[in-house]
Amino acid sequence: MNAVEIHECAQMLYRAHGDKAEFEAAQNAQKLQKEGQETDAKDWNRVRHAIAQMRGAPYS
Repeated sequence: MNAVEIHECAQMLYRAHGDKAEFEAAQNAQKLQKEGQETDAKDWNRVRHAIAQMRGAPYS
């Protein structure tokens, strides 16, 4: 995903899941990583980071 797609995905996930959105993105990333889909897992980690930034939370 490009940067715009990451941001749009983060916004949609945050609207749908609120404060649980970051957790949802992390779960997706972990699942994809276990399945060997590294590129998709990295995208979901980028979504997670974007959600953290939107919330004003420090990213870890």
